[in-house]
Amino acid sequence: MSSSLGKRFVVTTFGESHGRTVGAVVDGCPPGIPVTEAIVQRQLDRRRPGQSRLTSPRREADRVSLLSGVEKGLTLGSPIALMVENTNLRPADYEALSAIPRPSHADFTTRMKYGLAASSGGGRASARETVGRVAAGAIAEQMLSVLHGVDIVAWVSAIGPIEAHTPDVTALQRRQVDAVPVRCPDRSAAGDMTALIEKMKAEGDSIGGVITCVCRHLPCGWGEPVFDKLSALLAHAMLSIPAAKGFEIGSGFAGARMRGSLHNDLFVRKGKRLGTVTNHSGGIQGGISNGEPVVFRVAFKPAASISQAQATADYQGRPAILRLKGRHDPCVLPRAVPVVEAMAALVLADAALRHFPPRKTTPL
Repeated sequence: MSSSLGKRFVVTTFGESHGRTVGAVVDGCPPGIPVTEAIVQRQLDRRRPGQSRLTSPRREADRVSLLSGVEKGLTLGSPIALMVENTNLRPADYEALSAIPRPSHADFTTRMKYGLAASSGGGRASARETVGRVAAGAIAEQMLSVLHGVDIVAWVSAIGPIEAHTPDVTALQRRQVDAVPVRCPDRSAAGDMTALIEKMKAEGDSIGGVITCVCRHLPCGWGEPVFDKLSALLAHAMLSIPAAKGFEIGSGFAGARMRGSLHNDLFVRKGKRLGTVTNHSGGIQGGISNGEPVVFRVAFKPAASISQAQATADYQGRPAILRLKGRHDPCVLPRAVPVVEAMAALVLADAALRHFPPRKTTPL
């Protein structure tokens, strides 16, 4: 089983959805970075269940404990261990799943691969595992901000067929994203999205959508072609998030329908550096950051766990009717926003530590 990400900034997550704890170990963070439990807690509070009527009613405080690697509010350069206890457990909700795999969930494939699976919840396949990612991502964000001035903001840009207007990605702030529970800065679209999610919840169903993310103030040069291109590493990280089904950067699939004369990002002088007029490249060219904002989108499927009765089959292939108990998100998007930000931060922190800038050169 693969539970680690990164080569220089290495994160390993641990724990199952209904186990005693979940968390992460961060190895490779430079010393002297300001990190406190309060800093990490801010992002965990944005991810935790039970924060609004649009999310799972499971009540978890998700209080983080820093076990090592930090002293007097500063990183020591040694491994940082972060732990969150699972407290609100209801294993009885999952008794039927010992005989019937949940449709479109990881129950069947996990059992076929390993020969057994966690007795309750989704185990390592559960979105509960992302607690460790978000905690580690908060540390990565601190490093990126302190050492490089990089900041990251993600938001819900679509729920089902409802699409939000694209905000000014150079100025958008998290407080604007968090102003509404659905985490969409377009207030008009946010109202329609909220109504749709509530409708799905009332019907015992679920709905998917898209999260857009911008990473700002990256210097030119991050990314390691050919197989560790920055775009490839971001895609790898985003598609490892539970329920993620698609990734595109810059113009994405829409760029496939454009002419080169319209798609090319023409160069222009921007102050003391060379920049581009447009950003169809999404801030990455040839797998290397070019100094423009890195903009990408992640598509999330409807949550597989729904409360409607489903005609399926048990592990023996016999017809079965499955009606799930438990507490589930009718839409994962609002809580996935900090997860996307965390995964972006982990990739960028690793890319920053792997980058060895060449001798000073300038085309101007």
